[in-house]
Amino acid sequence: MVKKFAIKQPKPQAAVIGKPQERIVFGFSELRPYSYVNCHNDSSFFISFFERLKKLSSLDWNTVNTSARHSFGFEKMQADSLTAAAKQHVPVGMTSLMVFRASGDNHVFLGYRDNNVFQVIFIEYNFGDVYFHGKK
Repeated sequence: MVKKFAIKQPKPQAAVIGKPQERIVFGFSELRPYSYVNCHNDSSFFISFFERLKKLSSLDWNTVNTSARHSFGFEKMQADSLTAAAKQHVPVGMTSLMVFRASGDNHVFLGYRDNNVFQVIFIEYNFGDVYFHGKK
């Protein structure tokens, strides 16, 4: 008779710091390429953008909700304020989007919040590709 020994497996521990349900997570499954395809020669823009995402993802939603829009906060934009080209890429039934600053020079990225995930729809590389920035 052979004795079987049960090997105890250590319980997996979550690699989580703080409260992950409150931290910002970025999703890109809704990203529309039309808004960034013309910036393939400007790697500095994407480096700035990724640095911004890193900073934002270290914050919780409460901090973002209370920050100024040109800092780490956001502003809401009505979908009907978008350019005609951008409007056709907005998910059906969505009436407004959240706008974050993508870099220090006021480029933006837009999307919506789904629980703690911010789904990015547009990364505006060229001013005016997604919405009109100046005075009419």
